[in-house]
Amino acid sequence: MTAWNPMDKRRDLPPFSALRAFEAFARHGRMLRAADELCVTHGAVSRQVRALQDWLGVSLVEGPRTDLRLTPAGRQLADVLDRAFDDIQAGLPRRARAAQSVLRVSCLGTFAMRWLIPRLPRFYRDHPQIAVEVSESHAPVDFRTGGYDAAIRMQSAARVAGPEVTAFLPDYQGPVVAPSVWAEHAAGAGLDGLTRLHTRTYPEGWAEWEARTGWPPSDGHAGTFFDHTFYMLAAASAGLGVAIGGWSLVQDDLADGQLVAPLGLADTGLAYVYIRPAGQPHAAAEAFGDWLVGEGRRCAGPPPALRARAQPG
Repeated sequence: MTAWNPMDKRRDLPPFSALRAFEAFARHGRMLRAADELCVTHGAVSRQVRALQDWLGVSLVEGPRTDLRLTPAGRQLADVLDRAFDDIQAGLPRRARAAQSVLRVSCLGTFAMRWLIPRLPRFYRDHPQIAVEVSESHAPVDFRTGGYDAAIRMQSAARVAGPEVTAFLPDYQGPVVAPSVWAEHAAGAGLDGLTRLHTRTYPEGWAEWEARTGWPPSDGHAGTFFDHTFYMLAAASAGLGVAIGGWSLVQDDLADGQLVAPLGLADTGLAYVYIRPAGQPHAAAEAFGDWLVGEGRRCAGPPPALRARAQPG
């Protein structure tokens, strides 16, 4: 009997890059989220998933491009890959790690959820020695009692001054609504007839947008109120009405087709700023600030077609 030789074993497997892209999409549920994790473009992930389907001869995803979901075969493969990647990670030799330094960052809640946290994997890849702890707050920054090392807030871009305050992302805002709701809306009616959605953390949003764009003032108390901005934006995606959305908070939803901004997004003159205590050098805080500036350049504002200041007809 011929002894079995492991070199005779041949694996008939699709490209690992395609498996990795599909697993990331399956885990996040969005091509953009998977692209951010893998540091590639949305189109690259989409092409890898299509290539994997072609190689297998099986449909793994279904539905419109803006609302892709896993087929039963896709869910089965995703479960297998999840276990397999867990096993690979567990079996890797452990890397010697330097002691991590902890950076406590106070941040606006919805901004942390929708912009900051999805991008943190990129920061960790470059700075594995720094652990970032994010806490939510809208309160004025007070380093003496706040218990954090740095903060992210929004303020006038024109009044940013001092080495401890760095503007890293300009703010653009405008009405956002589910595409199905806007498609059914009467042509030429503007916003009339649509339910206005508001958030109690930013109740002046509609009034400020109207003043900025020249749109006729509306009843600021008419419509539906939500406790948090992310509730309001979820309601807009669900088709419950039209909300004022910031570019940094709705960028992915606009790209995915979950929302549209039919009247454009206007520059508010505000910016997200990174704040550090004066006169207190902190290497981790400085590294995080440099990274924020770089991330801000990656998505500094909407494309020109969405920056038009909307004017009533």
